[in-house]
Amino acid sequence: MEYVLETDQLGKRYGGRWAVRDCTLRLPAGRVAALVGPNGAGKSTLLHMAVGLLRPDAGAVRVLGRAPYGDTELLSDIGFVAQDTPLYRDFTAAELVTMGGKLNRRWDAALARTRLAQLGLPPDRPVGKLSGGQRAQVALALALAKRPSLLLLDEPVASLDPLARREFLQALMGSVAETGATVLLSSHILADLERTCDYVVVLSASQVRLAGPTDELATSHRQLIGPRHDGGPIGGVAAVVRASHTDRQSTLLVRTDGPITDPMWTVREPSLEDTILAYLTEGDTRASHSEWGVAA
Repeated sequence: MEYVLETDQLGKRYGGRWAVRDCTLRLPAGRVAALVGPNGAGKSTLLHMAVGLLRPDAGAVRVLGRAPYGDTELLSDIGFVAQDTPLYRDFTAAELVTMGGKLNRRWDAALARTRLAQLGLPPDRPVGKLSGGQRAQVALALALAKRPSLLLLDEPVASLDPLARREFLQALMGSVAETGATVLLSSHILADLERTCDYVVVLSASQVRLAGPTDELATSHRQLIGPRHDGGPIGGVAAVVRASHTDRQSTLLVRTDGPITDPMWTVREPSLEDTILAYLTEGDTRASHSEWGVAA
């Protein structure tokens, strides 16, 4: 299998705090992947190391088999839309497309112009006077005009209203279908990601908690409801990800390694959102107990 992004025990520290630590993942080519995590989980730091804007303090990151930091030739194969879609606000969209042709060795100006025309964006208005959704579309069009092998998007829809988010994601999916780029999309809006992504990376407490194709995650996790669980083994369960209890009943989100046939358990298929939230909660709780110096 070809991987476009690989990290091995990757870490980045700011002062005495690790923003990303012991991060290991492999993103297969051709995927539209969601990078999910709470604020402060290290999503932006991971993307900035992948695009070569930050140097790792530990471990390694490789994009298309190469270390991105300081590799200017590799940058032509990476598209990046940073958080808050920073653009030269006094430039028009048409001027930004022209400038992109001057700064990039590979540039498909026709793709950018066609995309922006299809969206009805004015070519002669300063982008600072466009709406947030329109600015996001301009930034996406500029990133796609590079014809990148890997497109990294850092919270591109976080500040957009539901209609603008839908239009942005529709434009993204249409463009990816045409160009074949691999996408890693950072967001915390799970409903949007569930409709558009076929691969998930869950980052919590500076580490990867879960990674894999969405269809495999759906088949490998189950919710169990039954008598209060004493912590003993359950046939078919590889690990309990998250548990909640009452005096008489337990509800468990588990990762399976076989069929669960014990009749004492009612078995349900959790949604992708439920599975992701279980890993996020597990990671946050573990980190909090460690910081406070108390037993989990």
